[in-house]
Amino acid sequence: MKISATLALAAAGSASAYSVNRSTLRSLGQKNVGTVTRSQARSKNDMKMEDFGFLKGTVWSFEDTWTGEGAECISEVGLERTLNKEGLRYKMNKTKDEASECEPLFGLPGFTVNLPILGETYLGPPRVDSVWEALGFTATSNNEARQNEKLKAIEKAKGAKVGVLNGEGATIRAKWLEKYGYPRLVGSGGIFYADQLSSDKEPMGGFNMGKSGSIWPVPQNIKDGQYGGSKGWGMKKTGTAIDGLEKVDV
Repeated sequence: MKISATLALAAAGSASAYSVNRSTLRSLGQKNVGTVTRSQARSKNDMKMEDFGFLKGTVWSFEDTWTGEGAECISEVGLERTLNKEGLRYKMNKTKDEASECEPLFGLPGFTVNLPILGETYLGPPRVDSVWEALGFTATSNNEARQNEKLKAIEKAKGAKVGVLNGEGATIRAKWLEKYGYPRLVGSGGIFYADQLSSDKEPMGGFNMGKSGSIWPVPQNIKDGQYGGSKGWGMKKTGTAIDGLEKVDV
């Protein structure tokens, strides 16, 4: 009997630990986490944390998972909205602003309804450029905002302030070049993988190490940047490339 009573209490505790009502589910990913204080975020209907409160107040607590910095990542809806604010796409879907510029596929009607648990939901054809994009064949996350972020990251890697284990960054490359014969970009924070895509407006150069090429046909603007171009081995003779060092003909 004692064992049965203990199991019953444990089951009741587990049920309450994950108790949640419809309003809680509907609001996940929709709250402005930056303005919600901890006292405001807590109520008897809040979803309990994975540690059941046992680790509360310690560095291992899940207390900030739902309300602290980065809490938008706990929900796919919240993550998509956060990326969209920066103009970035989520899972290759157009941002809300980009989609608003497209007509519903095939001109079919769509409408918005308020569903239980899910809340406001759009039912209808997607707003895309073509049926091929709707099927995923021509869908891409590489919109202009993402391309700009890649270019920023390339420049950041070129002038990295910090290297391995918080050591010296770009300033150590000249010393390594003198000592080893190569600038060792990895150790100085100089590598950024800027994937080369046919939808890029300008060549990205893969790992941005002065190596490039293609198996399949690519647009002319990408082709011009390969091999002896601005992102192929030609980058080693023009400008400072990714290592940030001046080029010298030997």
